[in-house]
Amino acid sequence: MSATTDLTDPAVSKAEPAAADATRRRVDFGRFRDLSLVPAILVLGLIGFIVSPAFLTADNLIGVAQQSTELSLLVLATALILICGRMDLSLESTIGVAPVIAVWLVLPTSGARFTGLGLLPEWTAVPLCLLVGVVIGAVNGFLILKLRLNGFIVTLGMLTMLRGLQVALSEGQSIVELPPSFTYLGKSSWLGVPAAIWICVVLFAIGGSALAWLRHGRALYAIGGNPEAARTAGIRVDRIVWIVLILGSVLAAFAGILYSGHYGSISATQGSGWIFQVFAATVIGGVSLNGGKGSIFGALTGVLTLQLVVNVMTLAGVPALWNQFLNGAIIIVALIISRFASGEKQE
Repeated sequence: MSATTDLTDPAVSKAEPAAADATRRRVDFGRFRDLSLVPAILVLGLIGFIVSPAFLTADNLIGVAQQSTELSLLVLATALILICGRMDLSLESTIGVAPVIAVWLVLPTSGARFTGLGLLPEWTAVPLCLLVGVVIGAVNGFLILKLRLNGFIVTLGMLTMLRGLQVALSEGQSIVELPPSFTYLGKSSWLGVPAAIWICVVLFAIGGSALAWLRHGRALYAIGGNPEAARTAGIRVDRIVWIVLILGSVLAAFAGILYSGHYGSISATQGSGWIFQVFAATVIGGVSLNGGKGSIFGALTGVLTLQLVVNVMTLAGVPALWNQFLNGAIIIVALIISRFASGEKQE
């Protein structure tokens, strides 16, 4: 018996360090993926400076950051939802319909180009907008988690329905007479920097910290990786996913507040087509469409990369009509890179 033990133990002792080294390599690679777009951002900065010296000016960089704020909130919401293995296409419509409903409930019935109900005080516009986001997320969660309907089809149908509601309530026109409380965050600056940028930095920091250190945040990875195993481990999968869907819709509604305040109006088509940019930024940021992988920092670098590409193209005189083609190409390239970099065997 002792001889057998002596022969076996060295093999085990050699296998354990090898497994540990492989684990460390996987962890290090995962961290590298979170930073993989940082060199691309630096290269874009260099190209932008070569194209136009105005690229590195404070006004241009702050402008790029502010233009990224609303999109970044949708990307934050999408990243959280994708990490837990779900998908929500209706975020594109929520950014438009939530502000429209809120303003429709508070603006007066006459004396303005847009006719509202005037049921509530104007200061309630922001809370109402966020409440609409809660309702949309809750309904999505009920249909997906309780009725067990396909999440892609549910959110696609919700996207279409909410878009129609937005156009109907706004009567197909832009709403330009907004309550002051509704435009404050989009127009204000704190310490010389737009308030929207500060808000996005704080929200991304909270989201990243929650995923890294909070038990419920880390549970999203377990749910996205293997929901059945997560249930076996005692994680309340449906409850957490429902909360994430609601949180995502609230972030989309809040993005609508920032966007409306920034431009001083609510367009009848606000948010239309944004879902393509959102998924492009999220995917190139390293968030897996299959769930269980990705980081908030990676998603943020995805947003910045897309916006810098657009900014450089604008400074170079490239027509904006090429932006949609570029977003699609970036998604495909990111998927190809992710496929080979993940080490998965091809069938």
